[in-house]
Amino acid sequence: MGSDTYDLIDRQLVHALQLAPRAAFSRLAAVLGVSDQTVARRYGRLRGAGAVRVLGLSDPERLGEVRWQLRVRCTPDSAGAVAAALARREDTVWVSLNSGGTEIACSTRTPPDRSDHSLLLQHLPRTPSVLGVAAHCVLHTFFGGAQNLAVKSGALTAEQVAALTAAGPRAAEPGCAVPELDAADRRLLAALAVDGRTPPAELAAACGKSESTVRRRLEELAASGVLYFDLDVDWRIFGLRTHTWLWLNVVPAELASAGAALAEHPEVAYACATTGPSNLHAVVITRGVQELYGYLTTRVAALRGVQHVETAPTIRIVKGPGPLPLSAPRDI
Repeated sequence: MGSDTYDLIDRQLVHALQLAPRAAFSRLAAVLGVSDQTVARRYGRLRGAGAVRVLGLSDPERLGEVRWQLRVRCTPDSAGAVAAALARREDTVWVSLNSGGTEIACSTRTPPDRSDHSLLLQHLPRTPSVLGVAAHCVLHTFFGGAQNLAVKSGALTAEQVAALTAAGPRAAEPGCAVPELDAADRRLLAALAVDGRTPPAELAAACGKSESTVRRRLEELAASGVLYFDLDVDWRIFGLRTHTWLWLNVVPAELASAGAALAEHPEVAYACATTGPSNLHAVVITRGVQELYGYLTTRVAALRGVQHVETAPTIRIVKGPGPLPLSAPRDI
């Protein structure tokens, strides 16, 4: 589907879902100024086309998990198969083919009670056709998680944003306790990871609890920061087609300020500080290569302390932020 298939209402709906992912269609419709039927029809169309998925995800930082950004160099004939194998793993997200199909980029998360990092140290280096693996541990996220590019789109007015966020869940307070997750919680999170708008009755059936218990637990997990909601979006809805991974080498004294500045750029969908020779990583989404060139030579060039920038264009997204969907990976 091309960008001309979508209109302002589609873009406003995506922005609204990022702010109020489980809101009733009636509430979304009231804010957008359209009918309930219009919102339901537009959402059904976007979701059916694989253009939007609402996902309820667990926050790795709150759970004490270690996150890694991987760059896997492969022979061109094997990259697709290796990427597909990585995407099938439960501990990977954002698997993509970059740099003309010779490099795979992905993110992994490792529970705090595991120290073997088997994906990093055992499986990949021994995989045939893998020429090299670079692993960068994520130290700090500047933009991402519960925030995605939709909040920078300007599709909604300030008044509409306020109307959707006024009654939203409170952000987790610093130092608040992380609830211990039991088997029912994990079933609840697994169901939300597939569809963040799963009705309470279905969630209750999935985890073997009453609807009232499920509603209360959802509020508790969100208030603690363990649960957050994100969208898996086909950014062509907003006319954005060019995805690019950036790896920047920044002098340590300027790393925090450079990361904070990146987080404010409308082109930046994700930014984090990492270990390794390139200590600042970002994902940039633009309308095309000319816009990317303008971004690199203006906003990025103006960042203080940047000594080197490496770019890796994405040619195929194999897996997004949640579980691998049944639909085929999308080319961009």
